[in-house]
Amino acid sequence: MTQLVLIPGLACNPVMWQSQMQVLPARFRTRITDVHTRCDSIEDMARALLDHYPGDLILCGASMGSIVAMEVVRQAPQRVKGMALLGTNARPETDDVRKLREMAIGLFESGRAAEVLRANVPLAFHASQASNAQLVQTYLDFLLEAGADQLVRQNRALMSRPDARTHLASVCCPVLIMCGDSDQLTPPENAREIAALIPAARLIMVPRCGHMLTMEQPDMVNAGLLRWLQQFAPAV
Repeated sequence: MTQLVLIPGLACNPVMWQSQMQVLPARFRTRITDVHTRCDSIEDMARALLDHYPGDLILCGASMGSIVAMEVVRQAPQRVKGMALLGTNARPETDDVRKLREMAIGLFESGRAAEVLRANVPLAFHASQASNAQLVQTYLDFLLEAGADQLVRQNRALMSRPDARTHLASVCCPVLIMCGDSDQLTPPENAREIAALIPAARLIMVPRCGHMLTMEQPDMVNAGLLRWLQQFAPAV
């Protein structure tokens, strides 16, 4: 039977998916993977996911989680029956972002993770959500819970990520792409690029939303996911 696997973003945990888990139909036997916490490269994360979840898969990733999903479909295209890619980028790391990550890694290693993460809040959320103290604290709590070691390892995994654009044209399963219209970390042009490369892609821009779609606009994300998942009902 086909299984739905949710893949968190960098240093994220199941909390980021809590609004989705409340509405996803039981027939999908949804699981939230933690491969990003156990492996040091995007390629290894994808292999670990394939090993841990046998059979056919529907993948739903957020940010780095979508990068893992795109690598899974490269490694095992016959097993991936659908992908939902939220707030992501198919491109390899740029030199400018690499330098920023290296600086952040130095701060993580020196015990200044909270300082870096708090400074990142305006980039992660739409302006209307960045002032939501409860939402922001929930976000900061799970990032800080991940700890400096995970923040360093996962940033390094992103720094060495493959260029997913080289294989996306061969993806033949249905693909849903969602992006916040105000996403500063993976801007809308990245989502449009992915949608243009994948033959069976559908693109949804989420209004008044930044990078953390599942937390910022859960109702809109849920509605889009549930409509898209209806096509898989006969197979599960």
